[in-house]
Amino acid sequence: MFNYHFDWAIVTSGQYAQWLLSGIMVTIELSVVAIILSFLLGLIIAVMRMSHVKPILWFAHAYLEFFRNTPLLVQIFFWYFGPYKILPQVVNDWLNTTNFEFSAAVIAEDLRSGVRAIPKEQLEAAQSSGFSYLQSMYYIILPQAVRMAIPPLINQFLNLTKNSSLAMTIGVAELTYQARQVESYTFKGLEAFTAATLVYLALSVVITWMMTL
Repeated sequence: MFNYHFDWAIVTSGQYAQWLLSGIMVTIELSVVAIILSFLLGLIIAVMRMSHVKPILWFAHAYLEFFRNTPLLVQIFFWYFGPYKILPQVVNDWLNTTNFEFSAAVIAEDLRSGVRAIPKEQLEAAQSSGFSYLQSMYYIILPQAVRMAIPPLINQFLNLTKNSSLAMTIGVAELTYQARQVESYTFKGLEAFTAATLVYLALSVVITWMMTL
């Protein structure tokens, strides 16, 4: 260890730096897509979970139980090796790489908790004013619930960004994949993974900052 010669030029210039930069861009792309889709799907599932229509409620509950109680890595392998012959290729690509549906299940419960923290009289007042249930949720309840759910949402968005590294298990060339490639070609794993660690840290700080503006 004491005879180790650091070579930080590997991660700052040349071909290997380009590999890492490419991995960073893929990681950012995966994270942004997963955050947007998981939040939107989480909103839908949260509303469905509060529905009085039994089939809708049962579907939402089954969705939550399935995706919250199975490991993310297992889900990646399931979608990658499982129904790939049935689903359209574009759907497969999203499920294989972003796995937004996993975080959507947790986000749905975070949002539902935010809704339940709002006095029910607000929903009753909105409906007595002529708003439908969906209009009441869209214009009055959900905006407040989202603000109340920001702390747990930050955690979920950070987890999504960090869990994008699991996509390397099915050959997606994101940041961790590229860092391993650099280590394999140069035997400079310490430099490669130090750079990757700093990038993940920077992304987490940016996400936290943006969510608390």
